[in-house]
Amino acid sequence: MENFSFAFVLAGFVVGLIVGLTGVGGGSLMTPLLIFGFGIKPALAVGTDLLFAAGTKFGGLLNFARQRIIPWRVVFSLSLGSVPAAFLTLALLHHFGTSNPSVQHAITFTLGIALLLTAAATLYKAIRGPLRQQIPDANETLLADDLTQHKWLPVLFGAVIGVLVTLTSVGAGAIGVTVLMLLYPQLPLPRIVAADIAYAVPLTLVAGLGHASLGTVDWSLLGLLLAGSLPGIWLGSQLVTQVPERFIRSALSVLLAWAGGKLILI
Repeated sequence: MENFSFAFVLAGFVVGLIVGLTGVGGGSLMTPLLIFGFGIKPALAVGTDLLFAAGTKFGGLLNFARQRIIPWRVVFSLSLGSVPAAFLTLALLHHFGTSNPSVQHAITFTLGIALLLTAAATLYKAIRGPLRQQIPDANETLLADDLTQHKWLPVLFGAVIGVLVTLTSVGAGAIGVTVLMLLYPQLPLPRIVAADIAYAVPLTLVAGLGHASLGTVDWSLLGLLLAGSLPGIWLGSQLVTQVPERFIRSALSVLLAWAGGKLILI
């Protein structure tokens, strides 16, 4: 671990920078990087990355809460499905054990599927671009933008994302944003991003602590990754208006598709 200390900090910085620039979830980048770049076992990479995500997203939650743009009704609907699904998935991991070869294969295969979905969602957002309106002025009539015609679909999608995130640490970023855009077509983009960050915090915290109880969290590795990611996210947020986001998202979608395909074939 000592030999890789600087490399882990640098990896955290690079991932944080990309997250700050594009909003693509850290899990979709950090987990395959830990597996392919550093040879860390899938279950340990997932567990560590979940608490890494919880720590980084909590800062975003506080920022959005201060701005009062979090649609809490949306967050509640998603959490109603995602958090119980995370507990159920953790119970299954406890029962079968993360060292079981079948469980390891299930984690890598599901991670591959999640990365392919993330790649598709990232490419979709790169092609379409930010087409939504910004938050209306206070004098404008505000529609019920946090309501959906399909009452239970957010709970169902939340459950699916809860399983994906607990197994792979991937799903609460690009996939979550894409799902929210489809379910809440009237919700302005800043409120969609705020909702995605807000419901991901309890989900990744529950899943991460569950993995810690399984022994699949490397705490020293977690500290090194956070030490790099926090300044990386800050720098990315400062440069976001100066970098061609569409090009970066397109390139990332290709990289994620490659990693997802490789994991499926393991």
